[in-house]
Amino acid sequence: MTKVRWLDEREERAWRALQFMQMRLSGRLAADLAATSDLSYPDYLVLVALGDRPEWRARLFELAEVLGWEKSRVSHQVARMSGRGLVEKERCDDDRRGAFVVATAQGRRAIEAAAPHHVAAVRRLFIDQVGPDELDAVAAVAERVLSVLDAEEAF
Repeated sequence: MTKVRWLDEREERAWRALQFMQMRLSGRLAADLAATSDLSYPDYLVLVALGDRPEWRARLFELAEVLGWEKSRVSHQVARMSGRGLVEKERCDDDRRGAFVVATAQGRRAIEAAAPHHVAAVRRLFIDQVGPDELDAVAAVAERVLSVLDAEEAF
């Protein structure tokens, strides 16, 4: 049996603060988005991920990887968004079973309308609360943890 390395007081403080900050921040951003736009937070995240891709299109498995969601969750979210005209599926000529998820003009307009308020909320609640060195440290830590997650998921 492997000996458990329990968190010490300092480690527990940092871990819990990170967990609760992320949960509360996500909740607040989701509420703000719902109050100021026609997008849910998952809608926004999918559209951001598509916006980072050429022609606003990606395969379902690519969205799942980027978002860190199960493929079934992405599939259900895309179905809901498709029903509201935010995205559509296009056949993939290379893989007859596969499809691309593509943001529609309506989806692009929706995120373009929501983004200014969302960015202002991110700035007010997070960016403006940390200094430049702290911001660099947060980015470095997050990127390092993400690389470990990527490496573990590759196996």
